[in-house]
Amino acid sequence: MTNASVREFKMPDVGEGLTEAEILKWYVQPGDTVTDGQVVCEVETAKAAVELPIPYDGVVRALHFPEGTTVDVGTSIIAVEVAGGAAPAQEEAPAAPAPAAEPEQSAEQPAARQPVLVGYGVATSSTRRRPRKQAQDPAAQQAASAVQSELNGHGAAPAAPPAPAAPVAPAAPASSAAPAQRPLAKPPVRKLAKDLGVDLATVTPTGPDGVITRDDVHAAVAAAQAPQQAAPAAQPAAPAAPAPSAAPAAYDSVRETRIPVKGVRKATAAAMVGSAFTAPHVTEFVTVDVTRTMKLVEELKQDKEFAGLRVNPLLLIAKALLVAIRRNPDINASWDEAAQEIVVKHYVNLGIAAATPRGLIVPNIKDAHAKTLPELAASLGELVSTAREGRTSPSAMQGGTVTITNVGVFGVDTGTPILNPGESAILAVGAIKLQPWVHKGKVKPRQVTTLALSFDHRLVDGELGSKVLADVAAVLEQPKRLITWA
Repeated sequence: MTNASVREFKMPDVGEGLTEAEILKWYVQPGDTVTDGQVVCEVETAKAAVELPIPYDGVVRALHFPEGTTVDVGTSIIAVEVAGGAAPAQEEAPAAPAPAAEPEQSAEQPAARQPVLVGYGVATSSTRRRPRKQAQDPAAQQAASAVQSELNGHGAAPAAPPAPAAPVAPAAPASSAAPAQRPLAKPPVRKLAKDLGVDLATVTPTGPDGVITRDDVHAAVAAAQAPQQAAPAAQPAAPAAPAPSAAPAAYDSVRETRIPVKGVRKATAAAMVGSAFTAPHVTEFVTVDVTRTMKLVEELKQDKEFAGLRVNPLLLIAKALLVAIRRNPDINASWDEAAQEIVVKHYVNLGIAAATPRGLIVPNIKDAHAKTLPELAASLGELVSTAREGRTSPSAMQGGTVTITNVGVFGVDTGTPILNPGESAILAVGAIKLQPWVHKGKVKPRQVTTLALSFDHRLVDGELGSKVLADVAAVLEQPKRLITWA
């Protein structure tokens, strides 16, 4: 009855099949009152940062993980008391009924869970996290603590003599409790410990509920290295064995910084490696005089149709690419490996690569081919501002067909961009600079930029790729082609 009033809110799948998310920020604390639909935290998946609303009313009892923790989908992250404030007093009563109530609580959760965000996935998870509070009986809890202390090497020998009779009673439970006392740690932490040669049973946990963190593992390595540096004088032969396992982990924490690869950066890295070694890339370049385009940009800024909209060179470059695609529709395609087919798409979801504090993301403008120039300007402005605020949704980054990456904003002349997975082409735009240029038979200072088009050679041959790049350059050189080619 008591435990039934406490609801555990589990980490949902806010993407499509994602297995984990990092808690970026908590908006509530224990004791706060929450209502159905209220945002309680912000999490980051491999695709985007998402705010999570709570699906019921109540009072926050506990936050199970601190900010910065990566949590598996299906794991409870917050406990909310939904039946008033009686539960805390009752939980201080004898702990014996607690084990019986726990299964009842977990059995109720799948039916009570509501899909409050798109892509939550309400299917019942088969994952069951092992209970962190094993022993309810004080005597058994004390015995289990003694066993764990011995496993962790905390010098439990002095504590053993005062309780000579303890081995008699806990003898049977000890063997059954041993597996439950397996050190708590996330798979990435376990892998780190394995790579560094650290036994998790010897690590002192500092995380919530006794969970071992990455810092705990590094601290254990540092503690193991300290005796090694003092040992050679007295025991020259002893350090020879530990050295191989400790050597790979040795680094200067003052002169080096290690950044965990996770979230958007991890997904981007995997996607780029997959793209680079799956699609045969070809990149072509063209340098073009965009003086007339720059003049048109200034004129559009004064046009009342663009009042309140962001007008910049990227807007006309995007429109030029859309015109080139309309003239060469076969470039707007994808490769279906399973069916061994080329899928030509009669719509353009135009991706715009955006650098954010959390890494590179590529949201796209849906049906960009059907938008007027003011509509395209509005969509670009919204896309960029949303990306900078870290509010880009996973759906906004799916279904792209071609992409533009503007490396010119960093002062870079050009580059060889890697295709966004599943797309056929990506256009890199270099910095627009005043350069000497032959114009009407004379060398004059003109606004010049270099374009680079990378494409999948399985889908796009050299002729098609060259035509698309040439058409983009032609529009930017003579913007009136936006009318004549429309």
